[in-house]
Amino acid sequence: MFGVIKLKSLITGAIALAMAIVLCISVHFTGAYAVYFNGTPRLVPIYSVEREEKVVSITFDCAWGTEYTDSILTALKASNVRATFFMVEFWTEKYPDFVKKIDESGCEIGTHSATHSYMSKQNAEEIKLELNSSSEAIKNITGKEVDLFRAPYGDYDDELIRTASELGYYTIQWDVDSLDWKDLSATDIAMRVINGVKEGSIILMHNNGLHTAEAVPIILDTLKNRGYSFVPVGELIYRENYTIDGTGRQQPVK
Repeated sequence: MFGVIKLKSLITGAIALAMAIVLCISVHFTGAYAVYFNGTPRLVPIYSVEREEKVVSITFDCAWGTEYTDSILTALKASNVRATFFMVEFWTEKYPDFVKKIDESGCEIGTHSATHSYMSKQNAEEIKLELNSSSEAIKNITGKEVDLFRAPYGDYDDELIRTASELGYYTIQWDVDSLDWKDLSATDIAMRVINGVKEGSIILMHNNGLHTAEAVPIILDTLKNRGYSFVPVGELIYRENYTIDGTGRQQPVK
């Protein structure tokens, strides 16, 4: 009986060691980091960043229309804030003048996929096509490489994050959701953001929300008055020597 128990313990230990080795290899070669959910390692994107200073990023997803984009850019410029815009390929190709305008304003641009599909349902080759095609569309207009990616609908799985990482992309989520796509009032949008922000937060907004442009100046002014500063996501995140905890918070390795 003792021998059986000992054998089971050895097998359990060997399995745990094998999982740890696989996890370490994944981290080393892809730059993707895993956390454990119910005992199973799962890759997670960056939801927020561990920062001691009061610095945050405001981001806008671009998939439908441009009616309010100029007003958003005007508000950002008035507050001397550089944001990050995540663009879908069909939006990029339909509105190249806005892509140029956003880039020339000093804001940062990442890809939001080619087709705005649920990418967790795609295989690796389909994911690569989405990322490469959408990034190339942006580069053809701005002349700049793209290394930030936000999955449509916030939908992801291990294969998506791993594939994106292998291609050199940082997969970015958010920890503050404005819900501006629900056509909330400007005040409601602003208060959701203002009350949800902390050091290292990534704010999710959309370039064509009905009241988004009205909410942006309120958000920027209020948070600045509270001592916050804004940087693009690419300047908020750590590019190497980091881990990501179970909440998706990126932390530097100390």
